[in-house]
Amino acid sequence: MNERAPAPGGLALIEALVNTLLDTTTGADTLDSAADRARFGFTAEQTDDVRELRESLRAACLAHAGHPPHRSVTPLSRLLARAPLRVAVDDHDGSAALVPLTADAPLPTRIAAAIAEATTQGTWTRLKACEAEDCLWAFYDRSPAGRGRWCSMSVCGARAKMRRYRARQAP
Repeated sequence: MNERAPAPGGLALIEALVNTLLDTTTGADTLDSAADRARFGFTAEQTDDVRELRESLRAACLAHAGHPPHRSVTPLSRLLARAPLRVAVDDHDGSAALVPLTADAPLPTRIAAAIAEATTQGTWTRLKACEAEDCLWAFYDRSPAGRGRWCSMSVCGARAKMRRYRARQAP
């Protein structure tokens, strides 16, 4: 559904994970596929934990857009509290970043590192969730004012505007 370019840096991982729920109405979910489990690096036994992480990330994206959580979720900070990260300092320019301790870090650790990177760059709050309740797709808001509301202006935005128009026209 998303016609936008992927989020920058590590936020692309978060955006991709949130968008594995293809349809909020039917529950179509690509995390059920072996290909997506391999893509994100987790096992079938970890699927429920990854879904919990995904929905907590979605709630954070909704909060970035000024919306309440779509449902009750485990606080994201609790899910990421044990992520083993270290400070890596670049020898050339002295910049620092939080990175996973190991190259094959589990998904929550990679997510925590991506959030730390995006927070440092000032981009974390630009990862939002579409305000359409039947969508909730994650998107990176590149608008100058940072006030994007829909994953797709031509789909979700147009539907919302048409609903408002019809509501005004109703007797």
